[in-house]
Amino acid sequence: MKYFIYARKSTEEDDRQILSIEAQLVELKEFAVKEKLEIVASHSEAKTAKEPGRTKFAEMLQQIEKGKAGGILSWHPDRLARNSVDGGKIIHMIDRGLIKSLKFPTFWFEPTPQGLFMLNIAFGQSKYFVDNLRENVKRGLRQKIRNGVWPSWAPIGYLNNPKTRLIDVDPEKTPKVQKLFELYATGNYTLHSLTNWSKKNSLQGNLGREISISNFQKILQNIFYIGLMKYKGEIFEGKHEPLISKKLFDKCQEVMKKRGRTHETKMNQFAFLGFLKCASCGASITAEKQKGHNYYRCTKKKGPCQEKHYLREEQLTEQIKTHLQKVSLSSQDTEEILSELIQEEATAKEQTSISVQNLKDEQVKIEKQLEKILDVYLDEAISKEEYTSRKQKILTQKLELQEKIRDFEQKGLSWLEPAREFVLSLNQATKILETENKQEMVPFLKSIGSNHFLQNRQLIFGFKKPYDLAVAAGGGTAQNLLFSKKWYLSI
Repeated sequence: MKYFIYARKSTEEDDRQILSIEAQLVELKEFAVKEKLEIVASHSEAKTAKEPGRTKFAEMLQQIEKGKAGGILSWHPDRLARNSVDGGKIIHMIDRGLIKSLKFPTFWFEPTPQGLFMLNIAFGQSKYFVDNLRENVKRGLRQKIRNGVWPSWAPIGYLNNPKTRLIDVDPEKTPKVQKLFELYATGNYTLHSLTNWSKKNSLQGNLGREISISNFQKILQNIFYIGLMKYKGEIFEGKHEPLISKKLFDKCQEVMKKRGRTHETKMNQFAFLGFLKCASCGASITAEKQKGHNYYRCTKKKGPCQEKHYLREEQLTEQIKTHLQKVSLSSQDTEEILSELIQEEATAKEQTSISVQNLKDEQVKIEKQLEKILDVYLDEAISKEEYTSRKQKILTQKLELQEKIRDFEQKGLSWLEPAREFVLSLNQATKILETENKQEMVPFLKSIGSNHFLQNRQLIFGFKKPYDLAVAAGGGTAQNLLFSKKWYLSI
């Protein structure tokens, strides 16, 4: 009787107590010498037997089919099979007389009805162990996620802590990841340009590989960065530290929704191409070069249009500068307003305790709503889909409250930081006027206004809040803005 030795070591956690392949081979060869078994070849592989598809195992069975051996020597039946398909193959080959003998140092087998019955039991026990372990692991993962701990690999910007089994902030990558969100939220960066930025700033994945464009989209859409976790379609609160605010995250989603999966915009000689639409017919405004000058006109792709005039780029630029002047603020006036805001902040911090307490009371009510909806779901009064949807809405409200509380506690009032950003943006308008940078004019005009149209050679659009209040106040000077403080209350 000729035998094949088969040794297997799985990398799965449930097989850690099994002897290594080298140890199995030593033990099996010693057993073969003791039992005087003729060994014609040894097959070994490091792969789980939970599912069919082991290469070496399949090769060994093919060689047995060809008559090169009639027996198998292995450490235990669970080395041969832990799934019903591979176990069935072994049993069927014994029934056909192809496998005449199975030898195990730790298990008795003879090709008799009793022996086949015991082998079936051994294979069944191996499969039961795997199935039961899988369910235990799944149950453990579900409990871990309910406890607010992410059970898988940490996203970029975080690290898996092997000691605490928690998710820690990666101090090296966190600032870069935060910068990614900030850049994309401006609307001036595409996914492709973020890829170039990451290469330039040495931002790589947790395995040291470059981040693909598709992964950048997943990063920007991952609610993990605002302190929530999505697992099996359900939203959970996380114990990890959020890297960005929900406001910044929502801004990125708005940009992505408008843009979709855009590609890098090709540079061309027309600074304002793709920015304007015709006020008469709604078609896009195109550009062309004639006699050394750039002209803008309606494409008339939506049919006849009464706009028949061309507008030179120099004239359009002057109109844009006029609109920018309405919301511009000098550096000196900017410093004066920022100083005023610091005083406002000092006063506001003294008045926040009541507001914070009210928000915390609302937070308690929301937590009770979470408990109530869970009880309703457990009572089978609502479906899992409805439970998941309502839970997500409540968790989002809770997250917004937490951010408001954090803003009040850290800054006095939640409008103070946006107010600073608004003032600085007014100063940015002044800097754009000074440099006359046309490439910066378009994204800035998009940020301060909407519905940019060209009508009778005139640029028209509506100012967004609070820029409309700055225009109404007269703009241009700190006195005008400070006179009407409605501008920062609307932020």
